[in-house]
Formats: sequence, C-alpha cells, structure tokens
Amino acid sequence: PRSDCVVAEQLCLSDSTCNATYRTLENCALAKTRLLPLDHDSRVRCLNAELDLGNSSLLHCKCHRRMKRQEHCLRIFWTVHSSMTDGYFNLETSPYENPIYEEHWKTDYNKLAALVSGKICSQLAGDATNPCLKATHVCNLSKKCFRLRTDYASICTKGAGSEDVCDRRKCHRGLRNFFEKVPEDFTKRILFCPCQDEFCGERRRKTIVPDCSFQYNTKPNCLWLLDSCLEDHVCKSRLADFQQNCQPADISPDGCSLHNHAACLQAYMGMIGTPMTPNYVRNSSVEVSLWCTCESSGNQKEKCDQILGMFESNKCL
Repeated sequence: PRSDCVVAEQLCLSDSTCNATYRTLENCALAKTRLLPLDHDSRVRCLNAELDLGNSSLLHCKCHRRMKRQEHCLRIFWTVHSSMTDGYFNLETSPYENPIYEEHWKTDYNKLAALVSGKICSQLAGDATNPCLKATHVCNLSKKCFRLRTDYASICTKGAGSEDVCDRRKCHRGLRNFFEKVPEDFTKRILFCPCQDEFCGERRRKTIVPDCSFQYNTKPNCLWLLDSCLEDHVCKSRLADFQQNCQPADISPDGCSLHNHAACLQAYMGMIGTPMTPNYVRNSSVEVSLWCTCESSGNQKEKCDQILGMFESNKCL
C-alpha cells in the first residue's frame, strides 16, 4: 500500500542521499511558487532530482481528504511532483488516495431520517415535498453535522447586507471543514437533494452561502481564478482530483472516462471551499458553473473556455 506523504517525508529525511535530493526539489517548488523563471540548467536539475527518487515511497505517496495534516501532506506531494504543475491539463494525477468505505464510515443517517419523517417530528419535518429541507432537518439531529453547518453558515453570513464584505477565506475554510468532517451520508443529501420546484432549488443553491463563498461583485476572468487555485496547495490538489475523476469521454455511454460518478461527485464537493468554488447557477435546474467569465481572454480564450467547460458542459459531472 502507498504510504502517506508525511510518513514518506520522515523516512526520506533520515537518509542522507534522499534528504539532499528532496532539498533540491523544495528549492525547485519554491521557485515555481514565487514565479521565478528557471533557466535550462535549473529545469534539468529539478527534473533529474525528481527522477533520482526512483521507486522511493516519497515518489509514490498519497494523501487523504480527512487526514489531520492534510495541507502539509499536499505540500510534500507537490514538492515531489513540481514538474506536473506547468499547465492546466498536466494536473490529471490526483494526490488523493481513493477512499475506502470502511465500517466506521457508516452513520446513523437512516435512523435520523426516519425520525424526521415520523409522527414525533411531523411538525419539524415541514414540507415533505422539499427534500433539501428534510436533509437539513436530518443534519440538525446530528451533533457534528449541525455544529459544523452552523459554523460555516455563521462565518459566511457575517457582513451580508452591510457595507462590510464577508471573510471569504474563513468562509471557504468553514465549508471545507463541513464537507471533510461530516459523513457523506449527510453532505451529499444536502448538496445534491433532488428538487421539483424553485423554492427547493433556491434552498439547494444557497446551501454554500453563495453571496460569500461563490460570488464576487463582478465576475473575474476564469484564468485569474485558475491562477489563484494553482497558488494554493489544497485547491490545486482538489482541481487535480476533479480532473482525474470527472474527465469526460464522448465515446463512453455514461460520458465518464473512469465510469465512476460517485468519485466524480466527491471530487466536485472537494472543489467547494477553494478559490474555484462551483455552485448551481439557477433555482430551476441542476446546471453548475464557476463564478467567472472568459471575456477579454485574448489569445488564451480557448484555454479559458476549457476551464469553464469542465463545469458547465461536463457530461461526466
């Protein structure tokens, strides 16, 4: 089994040869982060350092979405694979290990849902035709789901309706906390609840408090949004995971190259709470998009359209 990158880094640093190679890669990654141009010799040195790792556990390590030191783990992964970050479509190798749905991931969602639907909570359940409302009520019966949902909602609504702007960074962190720490039984049902009317659709669209987490006063260019994402280890990792698991394929009957829609939906949820946070664009459909435009993209219009198209017209998603 692949080791996680934090463990692999510790093993590497205890070996003098691996340590020296890793330090070279750290300098290479730092130069890229600061957008410092590397000359030909430096690029060759960086590439050779990556190749020198050979079959070490560091070269093949992965991270987990729910691990405690996730950001540190992702920094290690991109240090070792810094040559993969040259272009948008070179990000197709995800740093995340595919999740294993073990017994301890199981929740009491169905028990709580039955409680909401039962006579005891008939008044709490509200309108039975609104699945989004029901999913919210079930979340409220779970201490962890209620606490973390309340946390991000309170952070993301601060400043709303006044001259103050919300703290988008804190709002995004609160959203990531919710989607990482609450079992998917709860988060998927809240985010992807099936709606038959616009009232339900409005509730679904506002799940992530779009005024703070999604919308800016004016739509930025999608290329700017991508640059912001690539400067952030978490966002870059989630984008790589999204590309890998939501890669569309026209010749495939289900429109998905990996034929795994559950993995694609999980990767989509991973994008929420990053600079490239997607959301539903209207109440009456399940169409999603990024909050950005490709106007004034100049000779990079095609690249910009590809970024936007990964969300707007992705058959796999």
